Amino acid sequence: MSSAGTARPPLARECAAPCRRADASRNHERILIAARAVFVEDGPEASLDEVARRAGVGNATLYRHFGDREDLIRQVATHVIAQIARDAESALAEERDPFEALRRCLHAAASRGVGAVLQVVRGRFVKDEAFFAVRAQGVEAFEEIMRRARESGQLRPDATFDDVWGMLAQLTRPPPCSDRTDFEARVGRYLELFLAGLRAPAPYPLPGSSTGGN
Repeated sequence: MSSAGTARPPLARECAAPCRRADASRNHERILIAARAVFVEDGPEASLDEVARRAGVGNATLYRHFGDREDLIRQVATHVIAQIARDAESALAEERDPFEALRRCLHAAASRGVGAVLQVVRGRFVKDEAFFAVRAQGVEAFEEIMRRARESGQLRPDATFDDVWGMLAQLTRPPPCSDRTDFEARVGRYLELFLAGLRAPAPYPLPGSSTGGN
């Protein structure tokens, strides 16, 4: 009995550490998801108390994970872009039809509110290596999908990545002072109209040149 009793405390400590890490990881994810929603609704100066409330954590937990407001905003954007990059890589690997892969990517990015998020974080990533690393990952997957769709004859040849990303950012950004209650439903409709315009053959050439996205 005594040997069994002495074995329990170390085992409990070994089990507790992974549990704490798992709890911390879940809290981190919940805060990022809640912060994305709050920043999109109320802008970058939104209440961090509201972020903590929606995430179901205390303020102390929020500040334990994120040093300050700017750190949280940057991590929210990096999290969203990383998710979009993974969505694009999954579509590239799983969809046999490249235009369907493009459709899947655009709708996935819209579901993550990419345009609204980028509007909130504009100008905050001049030297943020993590953000640009995941962005490059997503760009590579998007461009490969577009290349395949173009070579299959489904995507109009004059559409560039900057065209697609720029329009995606605009279509998924709620207009100022607008009613957002049905905005997500309208975004799906807008994207299908946009995708129809991307299909080849194109009845008219695109005017001007691509000016880039966000």
